[in-house]
Amino acid sequence: MNLFDQVSEDIKAAMLAKDKVRLQALRGVKKEFLEAKTAKGGDGELTDEAAVKILQKMVKQRKESAEIFTSQNRPELAENELAEVAAIEVYLPKQMTQDELDKSIKEIITQVGAESVKDMGKVMGVASKTLAGKADGRMISDTVKRLLNT
Repeated sequence: MNLFDQVSEDIKAAMLAKDKVRLQALRGVKKEFLEAKTAKGGDGELTDEAAVKILQKMVKQRKESAEIFTSQNRPELAENELAEVAAIEVYLPKQMTQDELDKSIKEIITQVGAESVKDMGKVMGVASKTLAGKADGRMISDTVKRLLNT
């Protein structure tokens, strides 16, 4: 079962369970999936890879919103955003730990032959493709900088 079908099934389950926050988050996910499926130039299909990118974008948006709400002293709104993040993250692949990320990036650095921060572009190109969906882009970038500076 692909992610689109899984989300559709889980919407039904959330309705039956009367889980309002999860239902709201999943309806938002389904809306984004449908928009991607029917987007101009699309073939009417949504691959799981494209779906994961959409999910990551949604998680990032909600985390940023929660930070803004927290900074504006609106904890009730921040809690709602973070609850939606938890509901969406269920569909994302397991994220790498910092140690796993360090190991993978060290391998990529040796693979491309990078020696200094000047080679960051080469490393990031390979790392972004290889680690897509497994780690946050900012986390990858920070790790590459740190490892190239040592």
